[in-house]
Amino acid sequence: MAREVRAFAVTVLTLAALGVAAGLVWSGLTPRAPYQVTEQGTTVLADPATQALIAADGWYAVITGALGLLCGGVAWFSGRQWMLPVLLGLCAGGVLAAFLTLWTGTTFTIGAVTVEAAAAPGVKVVPGALRLTASGVLVSWPLLAVGFFGLLEGMHGYRESPLRHPYGIGPDLGERR
Repeated sequence: MAREVRAFAVTVLTLAALGVAAGLVWSGLTPRAPYQVTEQGTTVLADPATQALIAADGWYAVITGALGLLCGGVAWFSGRQWMLPVLLGLCAGGVLAAFLTLWTGTTFTIGAVTVEAAAAPGVKVVPGALRLTASGVLVSWPLLAVGFFGLLEGMHGYRESPLRHPYGIGPDLGERR
């Protein structure tokens, strides 16, 4: 029982650490939306046609989705002895990693952030904070990690299954098992 708990905990903690790193990468790669500072000191979106808000969602989905696939594959190959704890760790750790990626990316700004927007003379344009507008991309990490893990296990199970050779006929036609 202790080994299963340890396999679960290692999986969750590994994915959590990757989530923090993914948040820093997301913060460094994602363009910021341009915001205009009003006379009252508040900010409003300077360019309503900007694609930066959509790009933030897309970069988040690409980064966390790729890491989900990577984690699912590595977990399947390395966790063959403790399949269920590793699978549960992928699910719980993927959710935790997704939220840590979001928190890290929105809290820390990596690199120089510049924005471009068509503004009237004398208007101050500043980069906006990084945020997600499509909250559905939060499930990309755990969904792809667990899904890829299940796909690999299903392919492996089918390869060793007696259903692969119906009627007891082996790979060489006519040979009985």
